[in-house]
This record gives sequence, C-alpha cells and structure tokens, in this order.
Amino acid sequence: MSLDAIVAALGYHFVETQLLSDALTHPSAGSGRRTGRGTQYERLEFLGDRVLGLVVAEVLYRRFPGENEGALARRHAALVRREALARVALTLGLDRALILSRGEEEGGGRHNPTMLADACEAVLGAVYADGGLAPAAEIIRRCWEPLVAEAATPPKDAKTTLQEWAQGLGKPLPVYRVLGIEGPSHDPIFAVEVSVVGLAPVAARGPSKRTAEQAAATALLETVSK
Repeated sequence: MSLDAIVAALGYHFVETQLLSDALTHPSAGSGRRTGRGTQYERLEFLGDRVLGLVVAEVLYRRFPGENEGALARRHAALVRREALARVALTLGLDRALILSRGEEEGGGRHNPTMLADACEAVLGAVYADGGLAPAAEIIRRCWEPLVAEAATPPKDAKTTLQEWAQGLGKPLPVYRVLGIEGPSHDPIFAVEVSVVGLAPVAARGPSKRTAEQAAATALLETVSK
C-alpha cells in the first residue's frame, strides 16, 4: 500500500512526507533515521501515544458529562489499549503499508496487534509533528468515534469483573498477594499473584501494585474463558 493511500485514509497531507515514511518503517527494517535516543519510529510512537491519550480524554470528558472520573478512566483505558489501536490501524490500512524486516515479515509481524498498535501511534505522532494538534485530533476523533459509540456503559476493570465472576459462582473474593518488588525505588516492578478458590494462582507484573493486580486479574480471567 502506497504512502498516498495512507494519506488519503488519514485525510491529511503532510508537509514533511519523510515523517510518514519514518512512522511506517519499523526499526527491524534497519532503514529508520537514527539518533542517539533511538529510531525516529520509536520517537514518533512515544509522541503519538501522548497525543492520543490527551485527545481521547477530551472526547470522553465532553461526550459523557454525567460520568465520574472512575468511569471515564475505564473508558479511556479501553480506547487507548493495544486492541483498539490495532483496529484503527487496520481501518487505515497500516498493515499493508508497514515496512518490515524480512524476519518480521515472515514471522507475521504485519498482523501482530502490538506492532499495528505501535505503528498507529507512530503515524499519529507524525501527524502531530507535521501539523500540530488540530489535524491529529481530527483524525483521532473520526477514527475513534465508532469505538466510543460501541460502549453504552463504561467497561468494568479486570478486578471488578473477576470479583463478580467469583461471586456469581458462590466463591470467596479473589485474594491478591505481592510476591516481590524489583528494580530501583524510582522505577519499581511489582509482582502480584491472584488466587480464587478452585483455580491455580496466576501471577503478573506491573509498574505499580494496582497495575500488576489488574494484569493478574486479566490473566486469570483469560484462563477461565478458554
């Protein structure tokens, strides 16, 4: 898929077309512009992630004036997660435009949700770097509108869902236990285990106790849904 096709899908014409090229060139391809801080692709991905978070937060703030911070936060988390980004990437045709190494290509990288999500963030970062917030926000609002409209009520977080699942079966509440904390004090990694009566415990890691607990709950829910 050509860059012109991506431009048409975005509805935005770049002043510096190299930015779009960089956003679609995965580091594995080895042809990205490198700086002392990594590839341009990764820098654009970093920028796009922040722009997306801001615009989605504003969309939700205005769209759901009666919801509290917790409900808005759950909606936000669902809309900026990997799966949502990968869906948008596919609608824009980024899967066909990605420039990958032979190894990534043969390994199915073009259909990898994580890679698609990263590329989507990089493209949004490229639009912001080229034209500022207005065009990036317009693209985000348009591409994310169907996803926002899908959820009539705020999604439940994984801990709440697991708790309700356990209670529905007459089981005691899930029990969370911190297994350990690694890394420096300013950048810790928490290891947390969750257990439910009748199931094998599941552990997960995260940059905070809450994040690790949510990851563990998600992992346990995945095991019971198989």
